[in-house]
Amino acid sequence: AEARSMESLEKQLICPICLEMFTKPVVILPCQHNLCRKCANDVFQASNPLWQSRGSSAVPSGGRFRCPSCRHEVVLDRHGVYGLQRNLLVENIIDIYKQESARPLHAKAEQHLMCEEHEDERINIYCLRCEVPTCSLCKVFGAHKDCEVAPLPAVYQRQKSELSDGIAMLVAGNDRIQAIITQMEEICHTIEENGRRQKQHLGLRFDTLCSILEERKKELLQSIAQEQETKVQRVRGLIRQYGDHLEASSKLVESAIHAMEEPQMAVYLQDPTAPRFLLPCRITDMSKVSMSSRPEPGYENMDHFSINVDYVAEMLRTIEFQTGA
Repeated sequence: AEARSMESLEKQLICPICLEMFTKPVVILPCQHNLCRKCANDVFQASNPLWQSRGSSAVPSGGRFRCPSCRHEVVLDRHGVYGLQRNLLVENIIDIYKQESARPLHAKAEQHLMCEEHEDERINIYCLRCEVPTCSLCKVFGAHKDCEVAPLPAVYQRQKSELSDGIAMLVAGNDRIQAIITQMEEICHTIEENGRRQKQHLGLRFDTLCSILEERKKELLQSIAQEQETKVQRVRGLIRQYGDHLEASSKLVESAIHAMEEPQMAVYLQDPTAPRFLLPCRITDMSKVSMSSRPEPGYENMDHFSINVDYVAEMLRTIEFQTGA
């Protein structure tokens, strides 16, 4: 149980970059994940190739990278990775773990890794040509006697270092892809914002054209209404004039008819106020009234207010976006 507990603790103390136990100093990221400072710096340098060394005044900001465990974006200040807080608790746990464990990492597994050909020999070398771990007797007497070999720890450390570098490169590549995606999303947002602004601008321009047309329409309608009122007033004045003349003439006819109804000849002939004496004068006066005061032919015509908007309509149909600045 104690061995399992130590193994579980050991897994919690493995750096996700180098896959080794955390090397002090251990830095804690804002997302609460931990990294060796060296590994954090490797990831940071891969994500920020233009960032200069600590203390340089050429780069005012510290850059950024993403946590390899959760992809949370870590924004650094001008101190870069050196501005991250050390996780003293993890460092103390590592010290305690190392004090309680007398063996190096994975030593237990290595003690039981024995050669299949020579059961009493531990696997302690690596055949570079066959790319397999083997034992010393296999190199001296066995299948790998003509092969080039190297110490197993050296090959182990080299391959782990290469794997760590590969992980760092993948993490940096993922960060660059994420940065491209973020940039593309910002471009989409900018396109949508610019499109909305241009739609609004275009709507305002067409609203201005509609306002001009509406204002001009109102002015032309007012011109028609003014002439219409002038002509109607003149004709109605003539109607009143001829109506008065008609009324006076009708009354004169009634008076003459009434005089003709007088049965006594002496009375009819002797009365100086009788219509027979006044009628000729009045008829003469009525005949003098001019009948020529009438609107000239075509006076009622309003066709001169017609307009031709075909060329304007055609011009409006040719409205296009400007292609040049």
